[in-house]
Amino acid sequence: MAAMTMSAVVGSAVGAAGMVTSGGGMGFAAGCAMGVMRMVGMARYGRRARWDDVPRRGAKWSVEKEPQHVFKSPRDIVREAEIHEALFVTKENAKDAVLVKDLLQKAEDHALLKVGTSGAPVPPQSGSEYVQGLTVLEAATLLNVDSANKLLMQLLFDTAFRIKERIYGNRIVLFAPLYVGSYCVNQCTYCSFRASNHAAPRGTLSNDQLVREVEALQRQGHRRLLLVAGESPKYSFEQTLEALQIVSQVRTEPCGGIRRINVEIPTLSVSDFRRLKATNCVGTYTLFHETYHRETYRRVHPAGPKSDYDYRLLTMDRAQTAGVDDVGIGALFGLYDYRFEVLGMLQHAQHLDQTYGAGPHTVSIPRIQPALGAPDSLNGGPNPVSDADFMKLVAVLRCAVPYTGMILSTRENPQTRKMLLHLGVSQMSAGSKTDVGSYSKEDKKANVLPEKCQEESQDMLAQFTLQDHRAMDEIVHDLMEDGFVPSWCTACYRKGRTGEAFMKIAKKGDIHNYCHPNGLLTLQEYLIDYASERTRALGEKVVQQESETIGSERAKQAYERKLKRINAGEHDLYF
Repeated sequence: MAAMTMSAVVGSAVGAAGMVTSGGGMGFAAGCAMGVMRMVGMARYGRRARWDDVPRRGAKWSVEKEPQHVFKSPRDIVREAEIHEALFVTKENAKDAVLVKDLLQKAEDHALLKVGTSGAPVPPQSGSEYVQGLTVLEAATLLNVDSANKLLMQLLFDTAFRIKERIYGNRIVLFAPLYVGSYCVNQCTYCSFRASNHAAPRGTLSNDQLVREVEALQRQGHRRLLLVAGESPKYSFEQTLEALQIVSQVRTEPCGGIRRINVEIPTLSVSDFRRLKATNCVGTYTLFHETYHRETYRRVHPAGPKSDYDYRLLTMDRAQTAGVDDVGIGALFGLYDYRFEVLGMLQHAQHLDQTYGAGPHTVSIPRIQPALGAPDSLNGGPNPVSDADFMKLVAVLRCAVPYTGMILSTRENPQTRKMLLHLGVSQMSAGSKTDVGSYSKEDKKANVLPEKCQEESQDMLAQFTLQDHRAMDEIVHDLMEDGFVPSWCTACYRKGRTGEAFMKIAKKGDIHNYCHPNGLLTLQEYLIDYASERTRALGEKVVQQESETIGSERAKQAYERKLKRINAGEHDLYF
């Protein structure tokens, strides 16, 4: 395939659409390395992929060039015997209403940094995100509480929501996933993209198609994207790096631009994590372990590089070693006992915090939904999680990791998502699609699917079935109607307020002097540039009401000055 410089790619896009800037750009894009890379990613839909060359177990999408690193044994990170014992010995305690109430009060005190897990006050300089959470035994006790016990469940829900409100306020950060390819060599039994599923159409986005997808997302008002790719030789890590560069440079009218790109891509070596970090384009690196239970993991990942439990679990250790300290973890609920998965995720998070001084920035809580040609995706998975248990585990996680962002996807229906917002969720996807090329599919020239596939339903082409099909504008309206502030803020990352710096703000209760006004400024941008008339009318009332809640008079005056500048046409103003 002919080689082409990145500037040529961007310049070509400018000539075709007149919507992409060349060179360094502004804001987020300014930090992105702009080098000479090869042109990649032509769409390959329309022909059946051959899977007889699937790499054997142990083959890696990313090759390690720094083999000298030694990490903790995975069996010492996720300690299965300890989890099972904790769930067993706390069964009786979970029936004691007085003990559970005391534990919930302790969880709230920990989250507000009134007391540490040892019983002593938390030192003002403490930067750990987990010293003020719950231990494995404490979390196990709450997970064992009967989900049908309305009194204790309401106490748990109320505690989780107070913790969330104290730390994150009423802001809900919005983003969308962007799939760049649906080829995969793994055989995950819950995913429609698994290698042996010949019923699923396959393809990758060309660079021009990638630009059109980003343009379509920007026209919805998106500022944050999650770049998603499977594991396949059909596209390489180098192509993913180039995709990051392209996404960061796309601009649309009136003022579209992506300010934060998170990635969910296959596990990387230390050496490739360094390359990812060097792009200066990446926000959070996300990777789900799917299930922390070894035997279940082995069964649902029968072949492909992903079948290596230990190598996948150590992914975040490699990331931290390479300087990628903003990471996100998650489990796919429905594969094994949800209580075990929550405790496994907690052990994983505590290991990262204790070893590297930085736990995961986010935890994700996807629940299995049906997927084409994926036997373990049916009926909620092998161990389906009821709505009541799902609500409980979300609330327990908020108490267990109070300062960690919690992400909810469009796997859940609008009613369930509405309930979970009151239990600790702080981020959610909006207007999401999980098939390749779907955002720009109304543009026939941009469509990457073969003609015979274009008439198929969204769910037949997607990685899994979506339950929330609302458009971005409708979600924004519904959030505001329910008392939340939709936010596209990226200020903390760009100002260095992460980890301990963020903790100091939260400890002082200063969240409303930073994140809240920043969220309102991004909301005002959305209302001016992208909102429907009914959403704009409601949003103006919300912005006015929420402006009054900014605690510091000095912060309020500074916010009002920036708000006037945004109303006058400026963008991307923040504290």
